[in-house]
Amino acid sequence: MSIIRTKVGRRSFLKNSALAGGGMMLGFSWLASCKLSPEEVNELPKEWFKINGFLKIADNGQVTILSPNPEGGQNVKTSMPMIVAEELGVDWKDVIVEQAPLDTDAFTFQYLGGSQAIRRGWEGLRMAGASARILLMTAAAEAWQVPLEEITTEAGQLYHEKSNSSAGYGEMASAAAQIRVPEEVQLKEISDFKIIGTSQKNVDGQKIVTGKPLFGIDTHRDGMLIAMIVHPPAFGLKIESIDDSEARTMPGIKDIFTIQVFNDNYEKAFFDTRTFNEVAVIVGNSTWEVMNAKKVLQIACGPIESATETRDRFGRKWEEHTPAGLESTADHYAQMEAMSAKKGEVRRRDGDPETAFKKAVKIIEATYTAPFLAHNCMEPMNFFADVTSEKAALIGPLQKPELTEQTLSARLGMPIENIDIQMTRLGGGYGRRSYAHWLVEAALISQKMNAPVKLVYTREDDMTDGIYRPAYQAKYRAGLDADNNLIAFHVKTGGIPQSPLHQDRFPAGAVDNYLAEDWTIDTNLTVGSFR
Repeated sequence: MSIIRTKVGRRSFLKNSALAGGGMMLGFSWLASCKLSPEEVNELPKEWFKINGFLKIADNGQVTILSPNPEGGQNVKTSMPMIVAEELGVDWKDVIVEQAPLDTDAFTFQYLGGSQAIRRGWEGLRMAGASARILLMTAAAEAWQVPLEEITTEAGQLYHEKSNSSAGYGEMASAAAQIRVPEEVQLKEISDFKIIGTSQKNVDGQKIVTGKPLFGIDTHRDGMLIAMIVHPPAFGLKIESIDDSEARTMPGIKDIFTIQVFNDNYEKAFFDTRTFNEVAVIVGNSTWEVMNAKKVLQIACGPIESATETRDRFGRKWEEHTPAGLESTADHYAQMEAMSAKKGEVRRRDGDPETAFKKAVKIIEATYTAPFLAHNCMEPMNFFADVTSEKAALIGPLQKPELTEQTLSARLGMPIENIDIQMTRLGGGYGRRSYAHWLVEAALISQKMNAPVKLVYTREDDMTDGIYRPAYQAKYRAGLDADNNLIAFHVKTGGIPQSPLHQDRFPAGAVDNYLAEDWTIDTNLTVGSFR
């Protein structure tokens, strides 16, 4: 069996405490990895030592694992608790998994993104389960006055064969809560796994297929109004005026107005991307009534002005330029062809690629292009908001709740501690729901109406007001000698507005003569993560 440390120096990855009414609760770090040198530990962010997961064992033996991160179909709400349950030594059918709310005091890294959950959480999750198990075994050993090494566990039960003693985890949970977490714990051998590596049903599977309310769009509260937005018909335009004379008189319509998503001079953070900063809003009693009014609302638009904004990427600043004017696919392809014909920005040069290409017996060339792709999910963008002068309560699907909460706090001028965000299961995400401008929109609408509101985007709204994958073009050249050996390689690539080049990836370093260049073109289309 392998040994894993639960603390390094004075820093502990685990915290043991008693549950009110009996039982134990073990807080743990989902990101903990203890196979580190002291020097590496000193370089770890402090957040790695904060508690961001909870395992509860009630006195009746019920095991509950709180899943802190958003669930968007990647199945972490099932797979990560399975790892904890494996080391804990319980039957998977006896485990309850709950979605944790956004709680920046209790949790850290409540994100969905980067495909890092299992890789980064593997050791921390195993440590949590193994530590809880050893605490329960220690409590049993003390209660029965027997050596710890003689205690065994199986499916949530503790056994001492020589004295014929046994007890459920729940019976020892309160006593285990009083025991100090050991500095090292043993992990199971992989060959002894009974849960990991087996096929288990999604913990939300039955609720999904039977239509139980899980998603943000399912949210309903008494007195809740429905809101939808109307935005300009094309990128490069902005609303100048609205004519709501007909829409305002339609059945069920409560109000029509415009909102400004971000204040002027607000320095947007990395995930604060939004397409139109001013949108028209229709609020009514029902989805059908609002959709009908939306069809007849008239908006007059004019061109945007070219602008350059400073943005903050986790402490690093960069300038983002948004050009004026309408754009088209034909223009984009013509611009990319023109840029690829020019000399690009050299990102890496190995050897003498120009001479190598001149000596090449054969040169193979290929060009690849990819268009802008709308990043749309099965569940359209939506969020519930109930904002008063004192607090804001929000419910819905998003991937970066901690960061969006900071943005909302700045926009409302409200302390973070007065904002409560409850996360629902995402009906698709994979990047799109990282840019939660619709949450801010929902909050502003609720604040204006002084009422609980659910904002719902139509599919058309999302397609034309979404976050897109950038358009790309890549040209490759490979120079071969008489024996078809690769002697030179050249990649020149770029995108609108971002370059896809990773100059140090293969075949960089594997060919003596290598050249990587790139270029970019500004656009007023909003882009972002796409998977």
